[in-house]
Amino acid sequence: MDITSLQAAYTAGHLSPKRVIESVYDRIEAEGLRPVWISLVPRALAVAAAEALQLKDRASLPLYGVPFAVKDNIDVAGMVTTAACPAYAYTATESATVVSKLEAAGAILIGKTNMDQFATGLVGTRTPYGACSSVFNSSYISGGSSSGSAVAVANGTVSFALGTDTAGSGRIPAMFNNLIGLKPTRGVVSTDGVVPACRTLDCVSIFSETAHDASVVLGVISGLDAGDPYSRDAGVGTGATPWSGAKSFRFGVPDDDQLEFFGDPFNRGQYQAAIDALVAMGGEPVTTDLTPFFGAATLLYKGPWVSERYTAIAAFIQDHAAQMDPTVAGIIAGGAKYTATDAFKAAYQLAAYRQATTMIWSKIDVLVLPTAPRTYTIEEIRDSPVERNSQLGYYTNFVNLLDLAAVAVPCGLRMDGLPFGVSLIGRAFTELGLLPLADRLHRALSKHLGGTSRELATTPEIGTPSVPHACLMMAVVGAHLSGQPLNWQLVQRGGRLLRSCKTAPDYRFYALRNTTPAKPGLVRHPGYVGPGIDVEVWALPAHTVGTFVDGVPQPLSIGTLELEDGSKVKGFLVEPCAVEDSVEITQLGGWRQYLSSLPLRGE
Repeated sequence: MDITSLQAAYTAGHLSPKRVIESVYDRIEAEGLRPVWISLVPRALAVAAAEALQLKDRASLPLYGVPFAVKDNIDVAGMVTTAACPAYAYTATESATVVSKLEAAGAILIGKTNMDQFATGLVGTRTPYGACSSVFNSSYISGGSSSGSAVAVANGTVSFALGTDTAGSGRIPAMFNNLIGLKPTRGVVSTDGVVPACRTLDCVSIFSETAHDASVVLGVISGLDAGDPYSRDAGVGTGATPWSGAKSFRFGVPDDDQLEFFGDPFNRGQYQAAIDALVAMGGEPVTTDLTPFFGAATLLYKGPWVSERYTAIAAFIQDHAAQMDPTVAGIIAGGAKYTATDAFKAAYQLAAYRQATTMIWSKIDVLVLPTAPRTYTIEEIRDSPVERNSQLGYYTNFVNLLDLAAVAVPCGLRMDGLPFGVSLIGRAFTELGLLPLADRLHRALSKHLGGTSRELATTPEIGTPSVPHACLMMAVVGAHLSGQPLNWQLVQRGGRLLRSCKTAPDYRFYALRNTTPAKPGLVRHPGYVGPGIDVEVWALPAHTVGTFVDGVPQPLSIGTLELEDGSKVKGFLVEPCAVEDSVEITQLGGWRQYLSSLPLRGE
């Protein structure tokens, strides 16, 4: 059950945490532990945690009574961590930071889920605990490596689950099971207490039924962590998404010759339907050359980043390779051949690819790609485990190497009943801007939650943010309006027009003398009742506001304006003394009307 619906049932007294947890364990006992789960929290402990919650202040716990699962490369105190390799197993003495945060927020852990061994794979079949399958067809793979986490959410056993994502493991299973799969920016969520795959690239990911739920969970688990040397926080304005509140946005799509589905007969049409839905929302598709993205992707498995996987378990693999999945062992053992010289050469290549993408990001707000090119059966993966696994990562492998954020979004079911999805990909720290767009697209193309019959329409929307992420709202009234001579100062800083409206009625408006270019002045007079003055409200990335304000000349200033709907934004005002010899133009209602009233030059 989605988080909001579950907590509403608690508030209404229709359910209790104890009753929910008991029903989760009843279901697992009826269906069996394998292949979704590797281990469970003892039933008595989970029920006791639920009972203890009922004595606490529900309002202070954003995840009160919400059942969740974690991938079995994430430590839980007192439980065995296997990373899907029994010979590697150890009992964790402390919980991973993410687990501790979730439990402190009132969530109740059910258990640890199946995965591709050592998080090496996108298929969900590289495990001794049984291959997971898609909840829509047992012949098809669930996707990996976070296979069990995705299935546990998609079949409705838990409300959300954590996976990890290095090459697409938090996104591929989301598509194959009709889920939201959020892969945050590297370092936004702590990986302390997570068995590393590629430590410099690893992310903890979130599987949920809705984008709203993903945003709630992210709000709990994100933040700097001194225990994780790769943990980081966005600076002021970093990851700003002014486009997320605008009426239009630009999204990148591949050249036709770069769009690949490896023979799938349905997904090209499904992808076009997603593009059409985004256009209907105000999106402008921009054909984008993905060459530097694909170039970066080749470095992940055909370069020294495989050595990071080897480094993570070097001592273990030297003595226990025979006890590992043979495909996984072969991939990781291959990391031993690379040298420091190889690593530096690859780092130089990656820097060049990142630089090449900078110009691309100046032309688009978000990149929209199929999450996976196609879906394979379990038998097809067994026949060609490496090649087809590689094909699955065609659209995902570059994301962490290029320091990007991504949200996998369900986009409805195909004619054969299998789900399809796209990924919204943005620059680092843009996940809070991507999620509202993901929610809109999800609702435009999908009807049901995961693999259940519950309707998406009954769940809460995120809604368009009133203030776009990491932005400040700026109201302009004169020379900075669209088409006017100083508008470039907003555009150059990444500003985006959100809306046109009027001020509250108690503002008076003047044409200032001796200004170049010509500028107006806005002054508030409490008690005055006028027509209100036309303004444009722009979203400016917060880190650019200082230089913008620094360029505002006397007698103008930036203050707080009240708009006709009662909301308040920053905007242009003028010192009252400056209007003493100016012409009042309040009655005209705006700067454009004033300019139109002036006689044409030469008349």
